[in-house]
Amino acid sequence: MASTDMPTAAATGAPVTELKGVGTALALKLERLDILSVQDLILHLPSRYQDRTRIVPIGGLKPGDEAVIEASIRAADVVQGRRRSLLCRVQDGSGATLTLRFFHFNAAQKNSLRPGARLLCFGEARPGPAGLEMVHPEYKLLKGNGAAVMADRLTPVYPLTEGMTQNRIRSLITLALEWMSREGLEDLLPETLLKQWKLPDLPTSLHYLHHPPVDADQTLLLEGKHPAQRRLAMEELLAHHLSLQKARQQVQQQGAPVLKATGALSRPFLDALPFTLTAAQLRVAREVARDLQKPLPMLRLVQGDVGSGKTVVAALAALQAVENGLQAAVMAPTEILAEQHYINFSHWLEPLGIKVAWLAGKVKGKAREAQLAAMRTGEAQVVVGTHALFQEEVTFADLGVVVIDEQHRFGVHQRLSLKEKGRHGTRSPHQLIMTATPIPRTLTMSAYADLDCSIIDELPPGRTPVQTVVIADSRRDQVVERVRQACEAGRQAYWVCTLIEESEALQCQAAEVAAESLKEALPQLRIGLVHGRMKAAEKADIMARFKAAELDLLVATTVIEVGVDVPNASLMIIENPERLGLAQLHQLRGRVGRGSVESFCVLMYHAPLSKQGRERLGVMRETTDGFRIAEKDLELRGPGEVLGTRQTGLMQFRIADLTRDADLLPHIHQLARELEQLPALNDALIRRWLGSGDIYAQV
Repeated sequence: MASTDMPTAAATGAPVTELKGVGTALALKLERLDILSVQDLILHLPSRYQDRTRIVPIGGLKPGDEAVIEASIRAADVVQGRRRSLLCRVQDGSGATLTLRFFHFNAAQKNSLRPGARLLCFGEARPGPAGLEMVHPEYKLLKGNGAAVMADRLTPVYPLTEGMTQNRIRSLITLALEWMSREGLEDLLPETLLKQWKLPDLPTSLHYLHHPPVDADQTLLLEGKHPAQRRLAMEELLAHHLSLQKARQQVQQQGAPVLKATGALSRPFLDALPFTLTAAQLRVAREVARDLQKPLPMLRLVQGDVGSGKTVVAALAALQAVENGLQAAVMAPTEILAEQHYINFSHWLEPLGIKVAWLAGKVKGKAREAQLAAMRTGEAQVVVGTHALFQEEVTFADLGVVVIDEQHRFGVHQRLSLKEKGRHGTRSPHQLIMTATPIPRTLTMSAYADLDCSIIDELPPGRTPVQTVVIADSRRDQVVERVRQACEAGRQAYWVCTLIEESEALQCQAAEVAAESLKEALPQLRIGLVHGRMKAAEKADIMARFKAAELDLLVATTVIEVGVDVPNASLMIIENPERLGLAQLHQLRGRVGRGSVESFCVLMYHAPLSKQGRERLGVMRETTDGFRIAEKDLELRGPGEVLGTRQTGLMQFRIADLTRDADLLPHIHQLARELEQLPALNDALIRRWLGSGDIYAQV
């Protein structure tokens, strides 16, 4: 087993300024690469490698090859074109000719690159006007007839920042490796694990990855599957997992109210529902009820595809708090979704004598004061709202349960800081986190390692799968005709305009233009418009009219992505779906197919589609399985985007890749359990990989 003593100062990482030649200016450049310590520098791994160990004949070069050539200059001329350049025609014994092109050169260079000079060059061969050429290759003039000295190992290519060159960072990393050999860098993984997985120790792994030998398997290195890379990925994943566990322990140290499941409110609530819960809903509701009866705060993630009935599970959790004389809070990321929850909870709970309060940005003045007072005194037993619930002036009499819907739209800090809303900070409320964005198992096991997970994997009876059609926008007239037919048959439709160039203003403008165009093309239809720049009350009014079937067609931006429930809507058109991620497309598609009538989603793309765009739309056409879509989304876009931009910090891995290294995760969980009794070792791992950015534990 690795040492259980506190790590040495060397192991935790000396400042990078301890290296010879690193002053304040260079340290600031390194900081832009998240390099603060010598250890950070050692963990700054190459993104790829160059083979400068052998000379390649010019005749053997292909476009795109990076290679070393040895050649003599046959002609050198300054050419005046759009850009003045120095062209050197070089040849070797292979009988082929190559052009070296320099846009930036001085008189000394021009004089040294003269016919007859012999060069050793490294660069990328590209097609040029007169055959292959290298633009600004690295070169060295050879004297006499002596043999060229070649590199004895592969040359690393590192991620850079402005003002940093490859040669500079290579020399710094060589200094850092010498520092590691002298000072030592503690191997924090247990020896038994390294032997079991046939993994090299830490110094060996790092030396190999920075200076691979000539015979290294470059394909394996590029794919990130070399044992040296796997060893580092395993340690990094373990550090992230331990950090989340630490956050969970911190939350649970405070304890939580024990909420007995009396059934006094939940039984009449279930009896009054116009439908029966599915087996999956009942299973998850029981898991939640069991958690609430423990003296530790529940930290449970409930996943369920669009329309699987998560809200009823949330209502049962809220009722269990109220049955025990405590309050429940339900938080959603948008006012549209929060208001819909408020309507549902009021409809379900007020007949049981429960007061439901409502708090959002648009609740102002005396109405706001009244709601805050009702929460403070405990008169409001269930409170529904947006992130306004986090605000400082918001206090609860005794908060027992917090439900967060679509939690990936909030930050980790917000979720964890909710414990402060417990009774004067002495207890932590139970937390139920819900999402209709299916999260791939690999992300659940890593990004949500502090949560227990439940999945509602069954849709209510009577739901019909949505048929998805992919069509080019050149056939827009046919799509408009399809909308007319659906609406004249008594159905309703959505027309979604997607994001344009990351600008909300342009997005709203696009929706306004689309609405005007559709009003001209379909004068017989009642058409409404919803976008992000409208006032909340105006949006809510349009949504209510659409739900009441006073509108036939709703033109909207992606604000309708979550929470809109109109069973009569059976057709959705999504313009430019190639601009959206798979998870978002799946969420949007979930707005239709909520009734018993066959529903359709038309993905109207703008040609030409990229390869990734074709893949994404193909997946949408093939499946309605949210988890399969989520796995593909992770593969195509990476974890940061899948989790949402507010959470990207959570998933900034240096070496690990959740798609590539998914097979390591079950072992990470097992290893984390084995290391539970070694807090000093856990802290050392977290510091090594997350440093001062230990974001999970900063609760």
